[in-house]
Amino acid sequence: MATDDFFRARLDGMVDPRHPLAVLGRRMPWSQIEASLAPLFARKARMGKSREDADMFGPTLVVAAGGVSRAGRPRLPIRLMVALLYLKHAFNESDESVVERWSENVVWQLFSGMEYYQSKLPCDATQIGRFRRVLGEAGVEQLLKTTIEAAVAMKAVKPVELERVTVDTTVQEKAIAHPTDSRLLEVARAKIARLAKRVGLKLKMT
Repeated sequence: MATDDFFRARLDGMVDPRHPLAVLGRRMPWSQIEASLAPLFARKARMGKSREDADMFGPTLVVAAGGVSRAGRPRLPIRLMVALLYLKHAFNESDESVVERWSENVVWQLFSGMEYYQSKLPCDATQIGRFRRVLGEAGVEQLLKTTIEAAVAMKAVKPVELERVTVDTTVQEKAIAHPTDSRLLEVARAKIARLAKRVGLKLKMT
């Protein structure tokens, strides 16, 4: 099989094109997603600081450190970060486990827009958290909406199936505080502190 790189095979030749993730990767409007998210991750222009300077004509006021900074590491591709975020939620992975599984899974790498297999991690796990914070709740909802629209366009999901959502509350975790020894000790300490304050007894921290 002829490849662009003599020593590596292309991912599209290693993965079944009928795989659901491969199909979704081809149908997702990646250019539209990248265009909508690019302003959020663009380097912001900084307001310069005014300072006095002197030249042959006398003292002048100049602006220093203004404009767009080019310092720092280049940002990772938006498609890669969006794909990692989608895979994390679709397969119920943590930030750490999703990057580890990505480095071993050729289908995930193809879905993320990679051309050749790479065994190293796509990024540090903390970068996914930073990407998610910049994206915000509205950005995550927009990604979910785009994914659903792509699924409807592929006829993988019928529009009728999206008219009603069934939520099973029996599996929802309850905020129940169990009476462990440490918690009971903390409750007793708080009560003793309140009673001591009420009778005017001064306690010392030891």
